[in-house]
Amino acid sequence: MNALLKNSFSANITEAFKWMIFSLITGTVIGLVGTFFMYCLNTVIDYRDSHRLIIALSPIAGILIVAFYKAMDSENDKGTNTVIASVSSGNSVPVKMAPLIFLATVITHMYGGSAGREGAALQIGGSLGSYIGELLKINKNGKKIFVMSGMSAAFSALFGTPVTASIFAMEVASVGNMQYGSFVPCVISALIANKIAVYFGYSAENYTVTTYPEISFIVLLKVVVFGFLCAGISTVFVLALHKIGALFKAVENQYLRIIIGGCIIVVLFVIFGRDYSSTGIAVIERAVEGEVVPYAFILKILLTAITLGCGFKGGEIVPSLFIGATFGCLVGQFLNISPSFLATVGMVSIFCGVTNCPLASLFMAVELFGSKNIVLYLLCIAVTYNLSGYYSLYKTQRFIYSKHGTDIIHKNAK
Repeated sequence: MNALLKNSFSANITEAFKWMIFSLITGTVIGLVGTFFMYCLNTVIDYRDSHRLIIALSPIAGILIVAFYKAMDSENDKGTNTVIASVSSGNSVPVKMAPLIFLATVITHMYGGSAGREGAALQIGGSLGSYIGELLKINKNGKKIFVMSGMSAAFSALFGTPVTASIFAMEVASVGNMQYGSFVPCVISALIANKIAVYFGYSAENYTVTTYPEISFIVLLKVVVFGFLCAGISTVFVLALHKIGALFKAVENQYLRIIIGGCIIVVLFVIFGRDYSSTGIAVIERAVEGEVVPYAFILKILLTAITLGCGFKGGEIVPSLFIGATFGCLVGQFLNISPSFLATVGMVSIFCGVTNCPLASLFMAVELFGSKNIVLYLLCIAVTYNLSGYYSLYKTQRFIYSKHGTDIIHKNAK
């Protein structure tokens, strides 16, 4: 019996040590790539801000993206959905996805596309993680762990939230069925990647809530109402992405499709200004300070759906934070609750509503805003998750259990 326990303990140590080494490799490689990606994005965004007329070249930039994907035989690339599906199936993620999404996202941001960066990070991390697993000749189940640890590393490097990144990578593929076997690899990869990004001067955005409400029955009730509203806005955002994307796909010629989208983007930016281009971090910061344009969240939904629907590349996560912050700030004025505070609640709640990742959303709240009044964040996230249905940014995301009971459903997201 003692020999059996000794052998079992020895096997556990060996396996754990192996995955620690693998995670160190994954976190280092993807942390460096993610940091360089962040550097490129910041560089082109600064260039665009100092050359405002460059947005007028958006249709031409779109042609370059389509040509690049066609040259790499990836015109039907499914983006992050491919990465999410691989976590469940164990299939390889094409390594060419990393340079494709890297370059295309940089071009999108340079010419004013309304998109995020974390969606691109998931593709970069997932594809490179899968490739590292192949180089090390890991089996199919092990490759899933490499994909998840790659996702967590890239998310952590770009967003500066290693805890959120670790949980999100495990939670996003199969809602209700977290793969805890990837816990240590995801955590180590995320921490290493984050340390690399911080070393080169990139860290999480700093948001300071100006005033917090006193917790009372009335405040709890208002937060529940806001959760209802966030669930509705989350659904609208996802449907806008899917429906507007389908409208553009009705135009079979991909060049014509992205030219049309690029022209619409230029016109909207001329009318409404450049606040809605790229990530819109400055607008998020103003919302957390309590300042908001009433229609900001509607415009961001529309512009992000047009940008991604016509063929530009990027992510949907930062736009969801933009939408949540501006919507929360606006609703806070009507509910007579701190607009600054409700902007931060909206950020994590809309993120939850579109990704169906309540645990990652809660950890995001702690990492970005601290733990004060965390019960209010928790309450709104829970209500939003429960009421947002089975809509998702990722159509390959699977729901294992019903949101309204314990029934096992095994259904794909809408």
